[in-house]
Amino acid sequence: MLSNEENQLLTGVGPETPMGQTLRRYWTPTLLSWELPAPDGPPVRVRLLGEDLVAFRDSRGRVGLLAELCPHRRASLWLGRNEQDGLRCVYHGWKFDVTGQCVDQMNEPVGFASRIRTTAYPAHERGGIVWTFMGPPEHLPPLPDFEYLRVADTHRSVTKVREECNWVQALEGGIDTSHAPILHRAMSSDAVSGNPITSPFVRSSAPNLELDPTDYGYRYYGVRSLDEADLYVRGYHFVMPFTQVRPNQVGRGGPVQPIISGHHWVPLDDYTCMVWNWSYSYGVAPLSEEQMDQRRFGNGRDSVDWDHGFRSYANKDNSWMIDRPVQATRTFSGIPGTNTQDRAVQESMGPIVDRSQEHLGPADRAIIVTRQLLLEAIGAVERGDEPLGAQSVAYNRARAIDRILPRDDRWRETIVPAMCSEEREGAVAR
Repeated sequence: MLSNEENQLLTGVGPETPMGQTLRRYWTPTLLSWELPAPDGPPVRVRLLGEDLVAFRDSRGRVGLLAELCPHRRASLWLGRNEQDGLRCVYHGWKFDVTGQCVDQMNEPVGFASRIRTTAYPAHERGGIVWTFMGPPEHLPPLPDFEYLRVADTHRSVTKVREECNWVQALEGGIDTSHAPILHRAMSSDAVSGNPITSPFVRSSAPNLELDPTDYGYRYYGVRSLDEADLYVRGYHFVMPFTQVRPNQVGRGGPVQPIISGHHWVPLDDYTCMVWNWSYSYGVAPLSEEQMDQRRFGNGRDSVDWDHGFRSYANKDNSWMIDRPVQATRTFSGIPGTNTQDRAVQESMGPIVDRSQEHLGPADRAIIVTRQLLLEAIGAVERGDEPLGAQSVAYNRARAIDRILPRDDRWRETIVPAMCSEEREGAVAR
């Protein structure tokens, strides 16, 4: 458990909070590139780390990310005209470029514009995502370089969905490996989604967790007894401050494709976060249409309102569309979509869970270590040091795998080398 003071320290993300200042030392996924489809197109509102921003793509295709309120009389720049390499406020015609510099004014003498700047954050596009850095310019990290960003578009799927709770409880739910074969369990062979009852994930015992520290976070392993002869081992990565890389077997009883998945749990404010869901194939075969859509996870367009804030259609207002007859016979939760199931249990805890009331066990080791790392990162920033992982690029070779291995095998000799790709930067790009 955590004290109330520690809980507040972890969960507050505004620009003046210790955690907010820490999170601003890392690149943050902000928009899908398709949300800004064309130069001089309509601007888009962005809520990120407790700040209200507006994004636009200028005439040259560059992305600008500005404070939403014009520094003149505080009207919303979302109402603005995106024209000729700048976003112009409709109130008095002040125009700002992607750097935040005022470049023209329609109601002031020539030359006054050069004195005016607004808050602007650098934007970088890679892998179909607009990333931003909201921290001090002198602490700018290396550009984001996850392996999924380097594969061809045909080999990568990225979606996002808003979750209505604090980012830490969403993150903790994601890195918790012991819940997955329980919450996401299929109870019958004809269940539409979920871990099949015949899968090693469901058939194996409760996991023993082992963690290896890294300079970007840690690797962790769920080691499960499958039967008298075999172990089932799943290896993951946690990349500071809000990323998980996890194994992803495709198909039910068919061949396993070399596919890896993961999430970024990005705080919008203290009470909501955006869950970024990505999968990629590092083999020859591209992702299928079904894999691209992520429908069975509850992330596809039929599950999420992409046009109105990326809220899930199954949400707390309709009890996450839980179906009690389905729960009785077909799936453990009765909620459609594995990621929807995650959001349901995490949102059911309330906007910010009271961690002083919880009782953790050995299966929660990854959660305990993550909290320690986040608190240590806050301390590093307060001392003037770099937080863990902010300047690291070692995660760009991180891969996650699972294997069934003989019980008498030294499983680490098989699993650990496979957790780090031999590919160098750019080698998997197509």
